[in-house]
Amino acid sequence: MFRLLAWLLAWIVAIFCSAWAFGAIYYDFPAVRQMAAGIFVLILLVAVIFVRGKLLKLAAVFAAFALVLLWWFTLKPGNDGPWPPDVAETAWAEINGDEVTINSVRNCDYRTETDFTTHCEKRTVRLSQIAGLDIAIMYWGSPYMAHPIASFRFADALPICFSIETRKRIGQEYSALRGLYRQYTLIYIVADERDSIRVRTNYRHGEDVYLYHIVASPAETRERFLEYLNALNTLHTHPLWYNAITTNCTTNIRTQRPILKRIPWDWRILVNGKADELLYERHLIATGGLPFAELKQRSHINERARAADQDPDFWRAIREDLPQGK
Repeated sequence: MFRLLAWLLAWIVAIFCSAWAFGAIYYDFPAVRQMAAGIFVLILLVAVIFVRGKLLKLAAVFAAFALVLLWWFTLKPGNDGPWPPDVAETAWAEINGDEVTINSVRNCDYRTETDFTTHCEKRTVRLSQIAGLDIAIMYWGSPYMAHPIASFRFADALPICFSIETRKRIGQEYSALRGLYRQYTLIYIVADERDSIRVRTNYRHGEDVYLYHIVASPAETRERFLEYLNALNTLHTHPLWYNAITTNCTTNIRTQRPILKRIPWDWRILVNGKADELLYERHLIATGGLPFAELKQRSHINERARAADQDPDFWRAIREDLPQGK
């Protein structure tokens, strides 16, 4: 029985690896992708039918997978491409002591979700004036999947958002399946809140946005800000592939931290629609003493954002009545 279960497990793993390799060729092969994927399946069938011996059959399947994997790792991302205007520029930062200048901060002028004028600005802020960090979590359907945006507040400047997203080329649409392969690069969009947050509350239909204050000391908040800047500058010169499981909008918030300072792994880092619940349990967001369900209801900002659509103090209006203390 043990040997039977071991063989069954081995073949399940082999089938999974073969399916992934088929997808890698189908989506990422540079030319005649469908034909190449078909040839790969044919090679697997020939190996399974004609190779003698159970162990050799299994070895042949894993060898085919390994060859595809080795080729796949040779694919390199780049910053050159036909990008839509909202992701045409990658932001980068200059740090000079207390002063930080961020180039290509996005501040789009939206008329509808798809009709907008892209503006990219240069903004200078001071580390000593960081007043706090908030996390906005966006839902567009399933309560289990969401998109987080970190927003840093300043005592003497408007907040600055960081949104970790896929950088899609012109004509590409996002697909979770394609996100498992090398179809998109990763981009850190640095933006004004009236861009990154307002487009989701006021112009996209069916999105709900929840805003929470992160509990952190000024020194910890400055440290987190510098982590984002370091990741930003690295991506500006060394592009990185997006991956729906390993390198995405939530995992990168964790992995950009020094290893010893990362929060312990939790399934809700992947099923990130439950990320606010995770933050609540670990006392990382301000609760005002409220139970989680009431806190989440209070943190829903869509109505406040719509009412403050053209208000220069949009950032202040969306934070009205948010709990401050632990």
